[in-house]
Amino acid sequence: MHKITLAALLLSTSTWAFAHNITENTVLPAVTINDKGELLYDTTKDKFSYQNWNSGLLSGKVRTVQHIAGRSKAKEMNAPFIEAVKLAKFPHTSYQTTTIINTDDAVFGTGPFVRSSVEDSKKEFPWSQFIVDADGIALKGWGLEKESSAIVVLDKQGKVRFVKEGVLSGAEITTAINLINDLIKE
Repeated sequence: MHKITLAALLLSTSTWAFAHNITENTVLPAVTINDKGELLYDTTKDKFSYQNWNSGLLSGKVRTVQHIAGRSKAKEMNAPFIEAVKLAKFPHTSYQTTTIINTDDAVFGTGPFVRSSVEDSKKEFPWSQFIVDADGIALKGWGLEKESSAIVVLDKQGKVRFVKEGVLSGAEITTAINLINDLIKE
């Protein structure tokens, strides 16, 4: 009986760990975000606007796609990885971070604060891409967990080369940073 319980636990754990439908060496499943979308910042007018965004726009550069729930807990999950990306100072001509914030998965009443935080980040990192997903389209389209964070590294052709849902370990951070370096050199 003990062996059956352990096997059931391992099976349920592995199912949870691989709940997403993102597969290495393929392109991300197509998603289009029309409610909010990509945050644009006009520095001359100090004004923000949004445009529709779709995952088909992710080729051309090596990218890290960070999908996070609109919660501080989710943002903090992979803050060490994002710090490692900042420290690496990847060239903006061949690398871009695309952060998708699922404001549909935010604590009730915090949506305006989340959007304000995203706007501050866009001002600080204008070369990065910020997508506000008010309907949770990417979460549903990619089969991601609520209240969480996912990191996906794409090559220049837009193919997934690394994917992890949840907190990256120190070793996984090193692996992803080294992979990005290698992909930029290709």
